[in-house]
Order: sequence, then C-alpha cells, then structure tokens
Amino acid sequence: MNRTYEIMFIVRPDVEEAELDKLIEGFSANVTNGGGEIKSVEKMGRRRLAYTVRKFNDGFYILLNVAAAGSLITEIERRLRVSEQVIKFITVRMDEEEKRLAKVKAIRDTKVKRSAQPIAAPVQAPAAPSDADTEEEKKPVAAAPVEHVASDAPPESVSTAV
Repeated sequence: MNRTYEIMFIVRPDVEEAELDKLIEGFSANVTNGGGEIKSVEKMGRRRLAYTVRKFNDGFYILLNVAAAGSLITEIERRLRVSEQVIKFITVRMDEEEKRLAKVKAIRDTKVKRSAQPIAAPVQAPAAPSDADTEEEKKPVAAAPVEHVASDAPPESVSTAV
C-alpha cells in the first residue's frame, strides 16, 4: 500500500549544483524503480543551519514528496544515511496528517459562518424629541455639592467633586 511521505534532506554546502541535481535524480530513480511515485521535488536553496552539523553551518535543503510503500522508504532512508553528501535528513508520513486536516476542514465546513449570515435590519433611530424634552435640555444643571474631607487628612488627598 502506497502512502504519502515528505523526505527532507540537507546536502553539504560545498557540493556543486550539477552534483546536487545528480544526487536528487539518483534518489528519484530509486523511488520510481521501487514502485513509488515522486509527486514533487523542491530545492529550497542554501540556508543557515540552526546548529553545526558535521562541522557545517549551512547546507542545501531538498524536499521530496513521495507516494511509496514503507519498505521502499526504509531503503531510501538507508541510502540517505550512507550518502556522504547528505548531512541530515527527516522523513514524515503525511497521509495521516492530510486525513486529520480533511477531518478538521469538514467539521469547520458544517458550522455556519457569521459572515455568511444575512445582516439584521438596522435599529431605527429614536423619534424626534418633544417640546418638553428640549426645554429640559436648555435648563442649566445645578452644581454638585462639594464633599467635605476631615482636616487631619494630608492636603494632597483633598479633592473636590465638580
């Protein structure tokens, strides 16, 4: 049974571009000869490593998306391990991740989005004010009484309400 895998490996920085292409073609040929399928090959370029690996501080990152059987992937990993140009590699099985993401997406699609709901009718503005309301608005407001503070309080804390 073929499953989907991502194989990322880092190649030494002193490898020439032609040798890098030859290395990628070699791994691709191993996959196709073993009954697998190369979905995509992505050269991510030369990048700085987070820490020193085999006395190298940077390397060429290569990402292979592969559909293959598990036994073929173990063979590819073995070849990556013994290859002198490859300084680090990782293989991740993606079909479980894709299945999980599809399940989450299906759950999200079943829920109603607020942005898809129709907008409610706007609330009407209050009626025009009557004559009685306008007369009350014109009257001056009486001043609020001043609070008295005990005389033993420090002068900084004395405040008056306006």
